[in-house]
Amino acid sequence: MPAPVKQDAFGQTKDGKDVTRYTLSSSSGSLVVRILNYGGIITEINIPDRNGKTADVNLGFDDMAGYESGSPYFGALVGRVANRIAGGQFVLDGKTYNLFVNNGPNSLHGGKVGFDKKIWSSRVEGDKLILQYVSPDGEEGYPGELTTTVTYRVTDDDELYLEYEATTTKPTPLNLTNHAYFNLAGHDAGTLDDHVVTIHADSILPLDENSIPLGEPRKVADTAWDLRKPVRLGERLTQVPGGKGFDINFCLPPDSSGKPRLAAKVEHPPSGRFIECSTTEPGMQFYTSFYLNVPSGKGGAAYRQFGAFCLEAQHYPDSVHQPTYPNTILKPGDTYRQTTFYKFGVA
Repeated sequence: MPAPVKQDAFGQTKDGKDVTRYTLSSSSGSLVVRILNYGGIITEINIPDRNGKTADVNLGFDDMAGYESGSPYFGALVGRVANRIAGGQFVLDGKTYNLFVNNGPNSLHGGKVGFDKKIWSSRVEGDKLILQYVSPDGEEGYPGELTTTVTYRVTDDDELYLEYEATTTKPTPLNLTNHAYFNLAGHDAGTLDDHVVTIHADSILPLDENSIPLGEPRKVADTAWDLRKPVRLGERLTQVPGGKGFDINFCLPPDSSGKPRLAAKVEHPPSGRFIECSTTEPGMQFYTSFYLNVPSGKGGAAYRQFGAFCLEAQHYPDSVHQPTYPNTILKPGDTYRQTTFYKFGVA
């Protein structure tokens, strides 16, 4: 059995609210994960390399001041709608809803004060951390009171599980994810060049100049987006059109089982560490941090361009404007569910 969840104080928010940090670990201590009740933020992921040397492979900050002063969603739960909504508005049941615009002409990751900036209620049940947030009707422009519950747990197989559930009082768009930034050489290593990635998807969503999907998926065969076989990132990041690396939704193969299936694997041969992401979601945003620029992260580390990768399990971006995409409208009486887990190991 994994170790019981531990907790300690992690300071206060700017408005004086106490923040608690929770520690989840496997019974052997080979995987140790720390999470805040502020934004459900994963602050640390500690795992050994092939020689037994442990490193924190998750980017973040040492204190609340860091997370409140311009964090690029480090480790956070993102919602009510992750990724982008074009034009910062949508029409649902004949009514137009206007959202906060925070990414060019788009609304990104839930708006001005999304789920990543909220104190979630929390409780511990053995080896599980259970967070819940009730988003009021109209918050950030979205309809319906939405109750979201996210359960974190670590297994003795060195897996970090995130299990999501949500219900609503009115029809509302919903797309939840976690925005952890990983570097398997260590959070402060500074480069992804030696990472090797495989993504089990044969299509992506091509984007316009505002990072909004153009429509139907496009096959990755014979393109720089093709990651179906292992690819060293140092040889691919600047080959992607535009030279900005990856920041795009990969369309995962349909699966009706309701069980998580393997979406991606990233390996770091110098250390032997690897991470596998499995999910029930239809898509995954693979982001290699072209826009990352944080002068002082944990321990004073500078986090720069191409210094981390994100594996954001999700529904497709801008689905409210794309009727052929998997549905993102949650209705009263229905329950949204997602299971995503990250398996860590060494080879």
